[in-house]
Amino acid sequence: MTSVAVDLEERILGIPYPASGQFDLFSGVARMAGKIWAREVKIAGTTPRTAMMLVHPSSNFLGHFALEPLAAAGFGAVGFTTRYVGNDSQMLLENTLIDIAAGIRFLRERGYERVVLVGYSGGGAIVPWYQREAVDPVTTSAPCGGGPDLTRADLGPADAVMLMSAHPSRALMLRDWIDPAIVDEHDPYARDAALDMFDVRNGPPYPADWLDRYRAAQLERIGRITSWCRSELERLASFGDDAPNDRAFVVYGTVADPGFLDLSLAPNDRAVGTYWGAARSANLLPAGPARYSSLRSWLSNWDMETSNGDARKHLGGVKVPVVVVNGTADQGIRSFHTRELFDAVVSDDRELVEIKDGDHYFTDPRARAEALDVMVRWLGDRDFAG
Repeated sequence: MTSVAVDLEERILGIPYPASGQFDLFSGVARMAGKIWAREVKIAGTTPRTAMMLVHPSSNFLGHFALEPLAAAGFGAVGFTTRYVGNDSQMLLENTLIDIAAGIRFLRERGYERVVLVGYSGGGAIVPWYQREAVDPVTTSAPCGGGPDLTRADLGPADAVMLMSAHPSRALMLRDWIDPAIVDEHDPYARDAALDMFDVRNGPPYPADWLDRYRAAQLERIGRITSWCRSELERLASFGDDAPNDRAFVVYGTVADPGFLDLSLAPNDRAVGTYWGAARSANLLPAGPARYSSLRSWLSNWDMETSNGDARKHLGGVKVPVVVVNGTADQGIRSFHTRELFDAVVSDDRELVEIKDGDHYFTDPRARAEALDVMVRWLGDRDFAG
Protein backbone atom coordinates (compact mmCIF):
# COMPACT_ATOMS: atom_id res chain seq x y z
CA MET A 1 0.00 0.00 0.00
CA THR A 2 1.50 3.31 -1.05
CA SER A 3 1.58 6.01 1.58
CA VAL A 4 -0.38 9.12 0.62
CA ALA A 5 -0.57 12.09 2.95
CA VAL A 6 -4.21 12.78 3.75
CA ASP A 7 -5.94 14.44 6.65
CA LEU A 8 -7.85 11.91 8.73
CA GLU A 9 -10.55 12.49 11.28
CA GLU A 10 -11.66 10.09 13.95
CA ARG A 11 -14.63 9.72 16.23
CA ILE A 12 -15.51 7.44 19.13
CA LEU A 13 -18.91 5.91 18.46
CA GLY A 14 -21.20 5.04 21.36
CA ILE A 15 -23.44 2.31 19.98
CA PRO A 16 -26.65 1.42 21.87
CA TYR A 17 -27.19 -2.29 22.34
CA PRO A 18 -29.93 -4.31 24.07
CA ALA A 19 -29.11 -5.47 27.58
CA SER A 20 -29.17 -9.21 28.16
CA GLY A 21 -30.80 -9.12 31.58
CA GLN A 22 -27.70 -10.82 33.03
CA PHE A 23 -24.71 -9.27 34.77
CA ASP A 24 -22.46 -9.49 31.70
CA LEU A 25 -20.56 -6.44 32.95
CA PHE A 26 -19.31 -6.02 36.49
CA SER A 27 -19.15 -2.24 36.16
CA GLY A 28 -22.43 -0.54 37.01
CA VAL A 29 -21.32 2.56 35.11
CA ALA A 30 -20.79 0.49 31.95
CA ARG A 31 -24.16 -1.20 32.35
CA MET A 32 -25.90 2.14 32.84
CA ALA A 33 -24.31 3.54 29.68
CA GLY A 34 -26.04 0.88 27.61
CA LYS A 35 -23.46 1.24 24.88
CA ILE A 36 -20.66 -0.60 23.19
CA TRP A 37 -17.85 1.34 21.58
CA ALA A 38 -16.10 1.72 18.27
CA ARG A 39 -13.57 4.07 16.72
CA GLU A 40 -14.30 5.41 13.26
CA VAL A 41 -11.45 6.80 11.12
CA LYS A 42 -11.99 8.38 7.69
CA ILE A 43 -10.62 11.08 5.42
CA ALA A 44 -11.56 14.43 6.90
CA GLY A 45 -14.68 15.97 5.41
CA THR A 46 -15.72 12.88 3.45
CA THR A 47 -18.65 10.51 3.69
CA PRO A 48 -17.39 7.11 2.52
CA ARG A 49 -19.86 4.66 1.02
CA THR A 50 -18.26 1.61 2.61
CA ALA A 51 -17.48 0.90 6.26
CA MET A 52 -14.94 -1.78 7.12
CA MET A 53 -15.85 -3.02 10.61
CA LEU A 54 -13.03 -4.94 12.31
CA VAL A 55 -14.40 -7.45 14.81
CA HIS A 56 -13.12 -9.68 17.62
CA PRO A 57 -15.12 -11.19 20.51
CA SER A 58 -13.05 -9.52 23.24
CA SER A 59 -9.96 -7.73 21.88
CA ASN A 60 -9.84 -3.96 21.85
CA PHE A 61 -9.71 -2.98 18.18
CA LEU A 62 -9.99 0.77 18.79
CA GLY A 63 -6.30 1.00 17.96
CA HIS A 64 -6.10 -1.68 15.26
CA PHE A 65 -3.14 -1.14 12.94
CA ALA A 66 -5.34 -1.30 9.82
CA LEU A 67 -7.61 1.63 10.70
CA GLU A 68 -5.55 4.59 9.48
CA PRO A 69 -4.31 2.90 6.27
CA LEU A 70 -7.81 1.75 5.33
CA ALA A 71 -9.21 5.19 6.08
CA ALA A 72 -6.52 6.79 3.93
CA ALA A 73 -7.63 4.48 1.10
CA GLY A 74 -11.09 6.03 1.26
CA PHE A 75 -13.03 3.68 3.52
CA GLY A 76 -14.72 4.30 6.81
CA ALA A 77 -12.45 2.19 9.01
CA VAL A 78 -14.18 1.10 12.22
CA GLY A 79 -12.44 -0.69 15.09
CA PHE A 80 -15.24 -2.38 17.00
CA THR A 81 -15.51 -3.68 20.55
CA THR A 82 -18.17 -5.97 22.02
CA ARG A 83 -19.55 -5.74 25.54
CA TYR A 84 -16.81 -8.18 26.56
CA VAL A 85 -13.87 -6.01 25.53
CA GLY A 86 -10.83 -6.92 27.60
CA ASN A 87 -12.71 -9.53 29.65
CA ASP A 88 -14.14 -12.68 28.13
CA SER A 89 -14.35 -14.59 31.42
CA GLN A 90 -18.15 -14.47 31.38
CA MET A 91 -18.65 -14.27 27.64
CA LEU A 92 -21.53 -15.89 25.83
CA LEU A 93 -20.52 -15.88 22.18
CA GLU A 94 -24.18 -15.59 21.26
CA ASN A 95 -24.27 -12.10 22.78
CA THR A 96 -21.39 -10.95 20.58
CA LEU A 97 -23.65 -11.45 17.55
CA ILE A 98 -26.20 -9.14 19.14
CA ASP A 99 -23.41 -6.57 19.52
CA ILE A 100 -22.29 -6.94 15.89
CA ALA A 101 -25.88 -6.36 14.78
CA ALA A 102 -26.00 -3.16 16.83
CA GLY A 103 -22.77 -2.02 15.16
CA ILE A 104 -23.99 -2.68 11.63
CA ARG A 105 -27.31 -0.96 12.33
CA PHE A 106 -25.52 2.07 13.75
CA LEU A 107 -23.18 2.36 10.76
CA ARG A 108 -26.04 2.16 8.28
CA GLU A 109 -27.83 4.88 10.21
CA ARG A 110 -24.66 6.98 9.87
CA GLY A 111 -25.09 6.78 6.10
CA TYR A 112 -22.85 3.93 5.08
CA GLU A 113 -24.29 2.12 2.07
CA ARG A 114 -22.19 -0.98 2.59
CA VAL A 115 -20.69 -2.65 5.65
CA VAL A 116 -17.87 -5.17 5.31
CA LEU A 117 -17.25 -7.38 8.35
CA VAL A 118 -13.57 -8.08 8.94
CA GLY A 119 -13.17 -11.02 11.31
CA TYR A 120 -9.62 -10.66 12.56
CA SER A 121 -8.04 -13.50 14.57
CA GLY A 122 -10.80 -14.74 16.90
CA GLY A 123 -13.23 -12.54 15.00
CA GLY A 124 -12.99 -15.03 12.16
CA ALA A 125 -14.92 -17.55 14.24
CA ILE A 126 -17.96 -15.34 14.81
CA VAL A 127 -18.28 -13.21 11.66
CA PRO A 128 -19.39 -16.11 9.39
CA TRP A 129 -21.76 -17.27 12.13
CA TYR A 130 -23.22 -13.78 12.34
CA GLN A 131 -23.71 -13.52 8.59
CA ARG A 132 -25.37 -16.93 8.41
CA GLU A 133 -27.71 -16.11 11.29
CA ALA A 134 -28.56 -12.77 9.68
CA VAL A 135 -30.04 -14.50 6.63
CA ASP A 136 -31.09 -17.87 8.08
CA PRO A 137 -31.30 -17.72 11.89
CA VAL A 138 -31.31 -21.06 13.72
CA THR A 139 -29.72 -20.48 17.14
CA THR A 140 -32.34 -20.13 19.85
CA SER A 141 -30.12 -20.08 22.96
CA ALA A 142 -26.63 -20.49 24.29
CA PRO A 143 -25.45 -24.10 24.88
CA CYS A 144 -25.89 -23.62 28.61
CA GLY A 145 -29.46 -22.44 28.24
CA GLY A 146 -30.42 -18.81 28.34
CA GLY A 147 -28.60 -16.36 26.13
CA PRO A 148 -30.29 -14.58 23.23
CA ASP A 149 -32.71 -16.21 20.83
CA LEU A 150 -31.06 -15.22 17.56
CA THR A 151 -34.11 -16.27 15.55
CA ARG A 152 -35.95 -13.36 17.18
CA ALA A 153 -33.11 -10.86 16.99
CA ASP A 154 -32.78 -8.11 14.42
CA LEU A 155 -29.56 -9.16 12.70
CA GLY A 156 -28.88 -7.12 9.59
CA PRO A 157 -26.54 -8.85 7.12
CA ALA A 158 -23.22 -7.41 6.00
CA ASP A 159 -22.30 -6.94 2.35
CA ALA A 160 -18.99 -8.86 2.35
CA VAL A 161 -16.83 -10.85 4.75
CA MET A 162 -13.07 -10.77 5.29
CA LEU A 163 -11.30 -13.32 7.47
CA MET A 164 -7.79 -12.22 8.43
CA SER A 165 -5.28 -14.11 10.60
CA ALA A 166 -8.36 -16.10 11.52
CA HIS A 167 -8.84 -19.46 13.20
CA PRO A 168 -12.05 -21.45 12.70
CA SER A 169 -13.12 -21.44 16.35
CA ARG A 170 -11.99 -20.68 19.88
CA ALA A 171 -12.82 -24.26 20.82
CA LEU A 172 -10.61 -25.68 18.07
CA MET A 173 -7.77 -23.43 19.17
CA LEU A 174 -8.06 -24.66 22.74
CA ARG A 175 -8.33 -28.27 21.59
CA ASP A 176 -4.89 -27.91 20.02
CA TRP A 177 -3.35 -25.70 22.72
CA ILE A 178 -4.53 -27.03 26.09
CA ASP A 179 -1.84 -28.66 28.24
CA PRO A 180 -2.69 -32.32 28.94
CA ALA A 181 0.22 -32.75 31.34
CA ILE A 182 -1.70 -30.91 34.07
CA VAL A 183 -3.21 -33.53 36.36
CA ASP A 184 -4.58 -31.22 39.07
CA GLU A 185 -6.76 -28.31 37.90
CA HIS A 186 -5.72 -26.37 41.01
CA ASP A 187 -1.97 -26.89 40.59
CA PRO A 188 -0.38 -26.35 37.16
CA TYR A 189 2.92 -27.71 38.43
CA ALA A 190 1.47 -31.13 39.23
CA ARG A 191 2.33 -32.67 35.88
CA ASP A 192 2.44 -35.97 34.06
CA ALA A 193 6.00 -36.04 32.73
CA ALA A 194 5.05 -38.51 30.01
CA LEU A 195 2.69 -35.91 28.49
CA ASP A 196 4.80 -32.81 29.11
CA MET A 197 5.82 -31.10 25.85
CA PHE A 198 8.33 -29.04 27.83
CA ASP A 199 10.14 -32.14 29.07
CA VAL A 200 13.10 -32.55 26.69
CA ARG A 201 12.82 -36.33 26.97
CA ASN A 202 9.65 -36.08 24.87
CA GLY A 203 10.97 -33.68 22.23
CA PRO A 204 11.16 -31.68 20.10
CA PRO A 205 10.98 -33.21 17.64
CA TYR A 206 7.95 -35.12 18.89
CA PRO A 207 7.40 -38.71 17.73
CA ALA A 208 4.12 -39.49 15.98
CA ASP A 209 2.97 -42.01 18.59
CA TRP A 210 3.67 -39.53 21.39
CA LEU A 211 1.69 -36.86 19.54
CA ASP A 212 -1.26 -39.23 19.19
CA ARG A 213 -1.28 -39.79 22.96
CA TYR A 214 -0.87 -36.05 23.54
CA ARG A 215 -3.81 -35.08 21.32
CA ALA A 216 -6.03 -37.73 22.89
CA ALA A 217 -5.13 -36.49 26.37
CA GLN A 218 -5.95 -32.90 25.35
CA LEU A 219 -9.47 -33.99 24.38
CA GLU A 220 -9.81 -35.93 27.61
CA ARG A 221 -8.89 -32.89 29.70
CA ILE A 222 -11.40 -30.70 27.87
CA GLY A 223 -14.03 -33.39 28.33
CA ARG A 224 -13.37 -33.55 32.08
CA ILE A 225 -13.75 -29.80 32.42
CA THR A 226 -16.95 -29.83 30.40
CA SER A 227 -18.45 -32.62 32.49
CA TRP A 228 -17.57 -30.71 35.64
CA CYS A 229 -19.20 -27.54 34.23
CA ARG A 230 -22.43 -29.41 33.52
CA SER A 231 -22.54 -30.97 36.97
CA GLU A 232 -21.82 -27.63 38.64
CA LEU A 233 -24.63 -25.96 36.72
CA GLU A 234 -26.99 -28.67 37.94
CA ARG A 235 -25.75 -28.15 41.49
CA LEU A 236 -26.25 -24.38 41.29
CA ALA A 237 -29.78 -24.88 39.99
CA SER A 238 -30.64 -26.71 43.22
CA PHE A 239 -29.60 -23.78 45.43
CA GLY A 240 -32.76 -21.72 44.93
CA ASP A 241 -33.89 -18.72 42.94
CA ASP A 242 -31.64 -16.20 44.67
CA ALA A 243 -28.47 -18.23 44.12
CA PRO A 244 -26.01 -17.35 41.32
CA ASN A 245 -26.57 -19.22 38.07
CA ASP A 246 -22.87 -19.41 37.25
CA ARG A 247 -19.44 -19.65 38.85
CA ALA A 248 -15.90 -18.75 37.88
CA PHE A 249 -12.86 -20.96 37.62
CA VAL A 250 -9.28 -20.91 36.34
CA VAL A 251 -7.92 -23.07 33.51
CA TYR A 252 -4.16 -23.37 33.71
CA GLY A 253 -1.99 -24.34 30.77
CA THR A 254 -3.65 -23.16 27.55
CA VAL A 255 -0.67 -22.40 25.29
CA ALA A 256 0.82 -25.87 24.84
CA ASP A 257 0.61 -26.82 21.18
CA PRO A 258 3.71 -28.90 20.35
CA GLY A 259 3.86 -26.97 17.09
CA PHE A 260 5.07 -23.95 19.01
CA LEU A 261 8.38 -25.77 19.54
CA ASP A 262 8.46 -28.30 16.69
CA LEU A 263 8.37 -26.42 13.39
CA SER A 264 8.07 -29.69 11.43
CA LEU A 265 4.44 -29.94 12.62
CA ALA A 266 2.10 -28.18 10.16
CA PRO A 267 5.18 -26.43 8.75
CA ASN A 268 5.06 -22.82 7.63
CA ASP A 269 7.46 -19.87 7.93
CA ARG A 270 6.87 -19.27 11.64
CA ALA A 271 9.51 -18.86 14.34
CA VAL A 272 9.66 -20.97 17.48
CA GLY A 273 7.44 -19.56 20.23
CA THR A 274 4.00 -18.02 20.65
CA TYR A 275 2.24 -14.67 20.38
CA TRP A 276 3.18 -14.10 24.03
CA GLY A 277 6.85 -15.11 23.90
CA ALA A 278 8.44 -18.40 24.90
CA ALA A 279 5.90 -21.22 25.02
CA ARG A 280 6.74 -22.52 28.50
CA SER A 281 6.13 -19.16 30.17
CA ALA A 282 3.19 -18.21 27.94
CA ASN A 283 1.48 -21.46 28.89
CA LEU A 284 1.08 -20.32 32.50
CA LEU A 285 0.91 -16.53 32.26
CA PRO A 286 -1.82 -14.98 34.44
CA ALA A 287 -3.49 -13.76 31.25
CA GLY A 288 -4.00 -16.31 28.51
CA PRO A 289 -6.65 -17.84 26.28
CA ALA A 290 -9.44 -19.44 28.33
CA ARG A 291 -7.48 -18.67 31.52
CA TYR A 292 -10.49 -17.33 33.40
CA SER A 293 -13.90 -18.67 32.61
CA SER A 294 -17.33 -19.33 33.98
CA LEU A 295 -19.32 -22.52 33.60
CA ARG A 296 -21.61 -21.00 30.98
CA SER A 297 -18.82 -19.22 29.16
CA TRP A 298 -16.84 -22.46 28.89
CA LEU A 299 -19.73 -24.24 27.19
CA SER A 300 -20.32 -21.31 24.82
CA ASN A 301 -16.66 -20.79 23.89
CA TRP A 302 -14.25 -23.58 24.61
CA ASP A 303 -15.66 -27.06 23.97
CA MET A 304 -16.05 -28.13 20.33
CA GLU A 305 -19.00 -30.34 21.23
CA THR A 306 -21.00 -27.49 22.74
CA SER A 307 -19.85 -24.19 21.20
CA ASN A 308 -21.82 -22.67 18.32
CA GLY A 309 -18.86 -20.53 17.29
CA ASP A 310 -17.23 -22.60 14.56
CA ALA A 311 -16.88 -20.73 11.26
CA ARG A 312 -16.60 -23.99 9.31
CA LYS A 313 -20.19 -24.84 10.26
CA HIS A 314 -21.53 -21.50 9.07
CA LEU A 315 -19.59 -20.52 5.95
CA GLY A 316 -21.86 -22.78 3.91
CA GLY A 317 -24.65 -20.29 4.59
CA VAL A 318 -22.64 -17.20 3.63
CA LYS A 319 -23.50 -16.06 0.10
CA VAL A 320 -21.78 -12.65 0.04
CA PRO A 321 -18.18 -12.29 -1.21
CA VAL A 322 -15.59 -13.84 1.14
CA VAL A 323 -11.82 -13.43 1.23
CA VAL A 324 -9.50 -15.37 3.55
CA VAL A 325 -6.12 -13.76 4.25
CA ASN A 326 -3.36 -15.25 6.38
CA GLY A 327 0.36 -14.81 6.89
CA THR A 328 2.64 -17.78 6.27
CA ALA A 329 4.66 -17.02 9.44
CA ASP A 330 1.70 -17.00 11.84
CA GLN A 331 2.75 -18.93 14.96
CA GLY A 332 -0.75 -20.02 15.92
CA ILE A 333 -2.79 -19.99 12.70
CA ARG A 334 -1.35 -22.59 10.37
CA SER A 335 -1.98 -23.14 6.66
CA PHE A 336 -4.39 -25.98 7.37
CA HIS A 337 -6.59 -23.62 9.44
CA THR A 338 -6.69 -21.20 6.53
CA ARG A 339 -7.47 -23.99 4.08
CA GLU A 340 -10.26 -25.35 6.29
CA LEU A 341 -11.88 -21.92 6.33
CA PHE A 342 -11.55 -21.41 2.60
CA ASP A 343 -12.79 -24.91 1.75
CA ALA A 344 -15.92 -24.26 3.82
CA VAL A 345 -16.83 -21.18 1.74
CA VAL A 346 -19.58 -21.83 -0.80
CA SER A 347 -19.97 -18.28 -2.07
CA ASP A 348 -19.41 -17.98 -5.81
CA ASP A 349 -17.12 -15.05 -5.02
CA ARG A 350 -14.31 -16.31 -2.82
CA GLU A 351 -10.55 -15.85 -2.65
CA LEU A 352 -7.66 -17.17 -0.57
CA VAL A 353 -4.51 -15.09 -0.11
CA GLU A 354 -1.43 -16.09 1.87
CA ILE A 355 1.04 -13.32 2.67
CA LYS A 356 4.63 -14.56 2.59
CA ASP A 357 6.39 -14.12 5.96
CA GLY A 358 3.40 -12.37 7.50
CA ASP A 359 2.99 -13.15 11.19
CA HIS A 360 -0.27 -12.92 13.14
CA TYR A 361 -0.06 -9.15 13.42
CA PHE A 362 1.79 -8.50 10.14
CA THR A 363 4.59 -6.78 12.05
CA ASP A 364 6.94 -7.00 9.06
CA PRO A 365 6.35 -3.73 7.13
CA ARG A 366 6.42 -5.41 3.72
CA ALA A 367 3.99 -8.12 4.78
CA ARG A 368 1.67 -5.57 6.41
CA ALA A 369 1.67 -3.39 3.30
CA GLU A 370 0.85 -6.42 1.16
CA ALA A 371 -2.01 -7.48 3.44
CA LEU A 372 -3.49 -4.00 3.38
CA ASP A 373 -3.09 -3.86 -0.39
CA VAL A 374 -5.04 -7.13 -0.64
CA MET A 375 -7.88 -5.68 1.42
CA VAL A 376 -8.10 -2.51 -0.65
CA ARG A 377 -7.68 -4.28 -4.00
CA TRP A 378 -10.24 -6.97 -3.17
CA LEU A 379 -12.89 -4.46 -2.22
CA GLY A 380 -12.09 -2.18 -5.15
CA ASP A 381 -12.51 -5.08 -7.58
CA ARG A 382 -16.07 -5.46 -6.24
CA ASP A 383 -16.91 -1.76 -6.43
CA PHE A 384 -16.76 -1.42 -2.67
CA ALA A 385 -14.43 1.54 -2.86
CA GLY A 386 -15.02 4.25 -0.32
